[in-house]
Amino acid sequence: MSVSHKPHYSEVCCLDGFHMSVQASETHYCEPRDNIGPYDSVEIGYPSMYDINLIQHAEDPAAPTETIYGWVPGYVVRMVIDSHGGMESGELPPLIYKEPEDGKETEV
Repeated sequence: MSVSHKPHYSEVCCLDGFHMSVQASETHYCEPRDNIGPYDSVEIGYPSMYDINLIQHAEDPAAPTETIYGWVPGYVVRMVIDSHGGMESGELPPLIYKEPEDGKETEV
């Protein structure tokens, strides 16, 4: 993928019906802020319902389904997906999963 090409990932849909946009590029709230990745954190937008794992990252916690969630760590993205039964469809940016206890990195 070209560095100048901004990727767009299709919406993640989980087995229980939960869905959210998960994006990462030079214009999103992610780390690193580039178009290549892999990413330590990503931007989540407009989840279909409140999720306790996401709320601390909300731009507007009072409107949890109508806001952006910036710099969401890869391990939190995985927790959200797992808590909703797993991913049924969609795609994720290349993520780095860092376990908070030991900092061990694994690409997912």
